[in-house]
Amino acid sequence: MEFKDQLDQYIEILDCSFKDLCDASGLSAATMSRYHSGARVPLQDSEHYHCLIDAIVAIAKEKKIDQINQQQVKAAFDLYVKKGYFLDQHFHSLLCALSVNVSDLSKELNYDSSYVSRIRSGYRKPSNPESFAKGVVQYITKRYKSEEQKQKIASCLGCQSQELCEAQRCQSLLFSYLYGEKKNDNHQLTTFLEKIDDFDLNEYIRAIHFDEIKVPNLPFVLPTTKSYYGLSQMMDAELDFLKATVCSKSQKPVTMYNDMPISEMAKDASFSKKWMFGMALMLKKGLHVNQIHHIDRSLEDMLLGLESWIPMYMTGQISPFYLKDYKDPYFSHLIKVSGSAALVGDAIVGFHSEGKYICTKNQGEIKQIQKCADRLLQKVSPLMEIYRKERQQAYHRFIQDDCQVLGERHFILSSCSVYTASESLLDAILNHHDLDPKTKQDIKQYAKCFRDYMEQVLLHSNIVEEIPLLSQAEFEQYPMRLSLSGMFLEQDLLYTYEDYLAHRACMQQYAKSHARYQVIENENHAFRNIQILIHEEKWVMVSKNKAPSIHFVIFHPNMLHAFENMIIPVNENQGSDETTQEKL
Repeated sequence: MEFKDQLDQYIEILDCSFKDLCDASGLSAATMSRYHSGARVPLQDSEHYHCLIDAIVAIAKEKKIDQINQQQVKAAFDLYVKKGYFLDQHFHSLLCALSVNVSDLSKELNYDSSYVSRIRSGYRKPSNPESFAKGVVQYITKRYKSEEQKQKIASCLGCQSQELCEAQRCQSLLFSYLYGEKKNDNHQLTTFLEKIDDFDLNEYIRAIHFDEIKVPNLPFVLPTTKSYYGLSQMMDAELDFLKATVCSKSQKPVTMYNDMPISEMAKDASFSKKWMFGMALMLKKGLHVNQIHHIDRSLEDMLLGLESWIPMYMTGQISPFYLKDYKDPYFSHLIKVSGSAALVGDAIVGFHSEGKYICTKNQGEIKQIQKCADRLLQKVSPLMEIYRKERQQAYHRFIQDDCQVLGERHFILSSCSVYTASESLLDAILNHHDLDPKTKQDIKQYAKCFRDYMEQVLLHSNIVEEIPLLSQAEFEQYPMRLSLSGMFLEQDLLYTYEDYLAHRACMQQYAKSHARYQVIENENHAFRNIQILIHEEKWVMVSKNKAPSIHFVIFHPNMLHAFENMIIPVNENQGSDETTQEKL
């Protein structure tokens, strides 16, 4: 017997539907589907695990089935769930803190050193993670015994070094650190999505007076080459680079990479405002920016960093990248180059405040640093693809090419999918709006093309779509838009409540006629302006459904995993959309 069989037993005993269990637990249909099929098993004592148990107990209580209780369900599931994960991020942090020689560790564990390096980077998992973690613990406790080394271990574990004096206690803490439950990233992910959902590019432009910004045309006075030392001067170097770039006549693209800690700089509100204003000036000038993000950090830190880039991503002038398998435990680096200035710097990891930075306007040096930046760009991978109206054809090529790729699709929608609407319903919706004949024809052609795309997918793969289940009162407060983000229509077309009900019925009818298609009506509709499309283990697309439309296609594996396992928050307080934007 497996976990999925035990889950099936409870569904049968409770006489409940798949949707009932999704609604009661708050788990996405895709996650529940993977549990139900046996493709995935929850981690013991994880948030998903407790949500599922609570849901089963709640349904049992509602149906007055006394033999099912919290203790009984947990005991039954505990027999089949996973006990823990090998935490590669913790493994990497520990090796960095102690400067562990991977070759020596590999010999001790009887592993190939290149394989251990890939485990460390998160691109491979140990075949027996529990045994691997125990081997690492034995190696660490045997080799690293000095007081200084114990302090470094304690710093990683978040405990006092005195707790590591007793060998057994030290091994227990280390093992728990390396092999346990992954940190819940749901809160950070939903916060990130809520910011995209609430973000309005037009309102933001008005708030920061972007249209009124004047790009300086006077040359910025900077010595040909200037050196900077320490954290405070590093912030000066960043601003000097931006000033030199903005004030020059050059329109060459800008390339930027920085793997130094940014938390201390972010605490300086004055610097943050000036830096954002400098970036706004660069974009206002029309410069394209190749931003190489440093993603060797937790998902929380990665999302926090990306949040500040959302407004700039919306312009379509940023190309985001990252370096795969890059971890340097000893040195931090910075390289930024434009057509008129270059900034380079380095520091020892852990001693960021002692770093040295050089900003130069010397064309010979800029040319050399530009060559290095170009070589670096040859080694990067796209963090995400960003599609705005000017890249409409590229967006449709991406969708069309993906139709041939096998894999489960799970779409979390803020509106009904346009391709499921009948021709008569689509005509009725369009007739409610003052549209010229060509626009109407373009919309109907788009719906047909998208229907053809999905029909191709359904020949080989399953599609699950979640749509909001809205009462009339909810709908009147926040009317639904026709989902046309894929055609980048610069106009929002709103449903009537009757249109919405009719489209829901069309989706249910579409499900009956397509065995691989499933629609779930979800009361936990947290987002009103974005759609989340997941092609499992391939990509996630976050699409802004409100004009101006934009699509972020994300490829990074950590973010994919977080999206695939996210729990959609219950939007209990629809509240006001009013937000305040502080002028940069």
